[in-house]
Amino acid sequence: MKTQEVADYFGGKKKLAAALGVSPSAVSMWGETIPETRQYQIQVISKGKFKVDQKPDAHPAA
Repeated sequence: MKTQEVADYFGGKKKLAAALGVSPSAVSMWGETIPETRQYQIQVISKGKFKVDQKPDAHPAA
């Protein structure tokens, strides 16, 4: 999940921070990719518009 894409959806990084209950500086510290724990919150508050980035299975089926 890309920080800028989600920030644009919410109307900017300040509004994204407010929606998550964090400081704007916390959002700025994320860099390009949103931390996984915040991705789950964003998935909920965006009503599924954004989905948590799925990591490949550590043990794929043989």
